[in-house]
Amino acid sequence: MIHQLKKLFLLVVLPSLVLMLSLLVGSSQNIGFVELCQRIGLEVGIYIGDHNAVLKDNMDTILWQVRLPRILLTFMVGAALASSGGILQAIFRNPIVDPFTLGISSGSAFGAALAMLFPLLSVNLSAFLFGVCAVGLTYFVSNAGLKTSIVGMVLAGMVISGVFTAMLTLLQYMSDPYKLQAIVQWTMGNLHTASWSKVQQAFLPITIGLGILILLRWKLNLLALGDREAIAVGVNPKILKLVFIAVATLITASAVAAVGVISLFGLIVPHISRMIFGPNNNIIVWANISIGGTFLLLIDDFSRAVMPFEIPIGVFTMIIGAPLFIYLMRRNEINWNS
Repeated sequence: MIHQLKKLFLLVVLPSLVLMLSLLVGSSQNIGFVELCQRIGLEVGIYIGDHNAVLKDNMDTILWQVRLPRILLTFMVGAALASSGGILQAIFRNPIVDPFTLGISSGSAFGAALAMLFPLLSVNLSAFLFGVCAVGLTYFVSNAGLKTSIVGMVLAGMVISGVFTAMLTLLQYMSDPYKLQAIVQWTMGNLHTASWSKVQQAFLPITIGLGILILLRWKLNLLALGDREAIAVGVNPKILKLVFIAVATLITASAVAAVGVISLFGLIVPHISRMIFGPNNNIIVWANISIGGTFLLLIDDFSRAVMPFEIPIGVFTMIIGAPLFIYLMRRNEINWNS
């Protein structure tokens, strides 16, 4: 009973509370919890307190046009990156793999920078296409005949990532100062430009990818046992791995295309989920979605509240995430072998 309540709190109650309270975080200091409840009551037709006070200033714009789309986009991106990391760590059976091991990050960053310099495609579309291209190149390079080695794919991903990083550096060198600033900000994570249009662009691919992952989540346990065990129960591990890699590519590239590069996040959150819930992927898939979205939202709230100016979210994921991950490693609580 206690275990069920713990899962309910961490997977449902806590994310809901963080989503609601995040509406109170921002540079505007005239929106408190009472004002928020009054405004929500007004939206659903329940008037609480002074009706005129609820409508004052630009509360509507601040809450529903600035903060809410950013909150929703941040939660979706956190869920996508954490879920992608969990997928790759399970199918590669490697605890140090993250969504960017296959070159998705560098490919998407290069695509976005290319669109900023030569606007033939939108930034989001270009980032997505080059992220997919990077994964395709990684698979092509690592495919030796009829067999694709996991180690070979990881090494190929590092090489492809290095190539795209070098080309990104070349684009930065060629760009003018204004565009260079935009490219650098994008490569550090860029949530301050969140809008309803970006939420709409990211919603469909991320939702489809997470939906496929939820439906197939039990098969991750088979892949985590090894190819022989998967074949013994009638599952084709090669096809299944390609499906999961395609899902990871879809949701990661969509997230990176929407907000830029957020380092280390997809590596850390799956380990936190395993530490809390154990190695069962039936639960871990839900945990990565919930904890990933909540954790990135908390980091974003902190980055907005700690300074009068906004610091890129990618900086905070490294500053907060790296010590936490080192602590978990030292405590041996990442639950990889259990």
